[in-house]
Amino acid sequence: MTEYFTVTRALRAPRELVFEALTKPEHFAVWFGTAAVEVPQDSLTMEVRPGGAFRAVMLLPDGNRIDWAGEYQVVDPPSHLAMTLTDQPGDDTGLPVLFDLEEIGDGTVLTIRQDRSDFTDEQVAATIAGYNAFVDDIEDVLETLQTA
Repeated sequence: MTEYFTVTRALRAPRELVFEALTKPEHFAVWFGTAAVEVPQDSLTMEVRPGGAFRAVMLLPDGNRIDWAGEYQVVDPPSHLAMTLTDQPGDDTGLPVLFDLEEIGDGTVLTIRQDRSDFTDEQVAATIAGYNAFVDDIEDVLETLQTA
């Protein structure tokens, strides 16, 4: 049985806009890198359809880089997105990452779940912290989109 860890946050934006922030390269590059890491737009491949490829490069402040890859498995706008994600392209097919968007009164509850796989407790904690940083930056993207 697959064990997932979860990050959940209520966002003050309609779920169509949240889904757009998750799936449009110009927004994705902002939040996936967070304020500390650059994700060059030209490094992104986002074929947001079942079977579509995902690729991104993170340029870290220390000069290192992380190559990301995955495949979109389920695309059900604006409520659900499922993909695989790995930082070991070519060696690993990636772990399932699920994004669920639920409408609430004046916004959207975003739930991100990832397969724990063989992660240590420390790796889970670090990944959860990373997802929380992503969601912080998604909130900034959404604020910009809503005031544009």
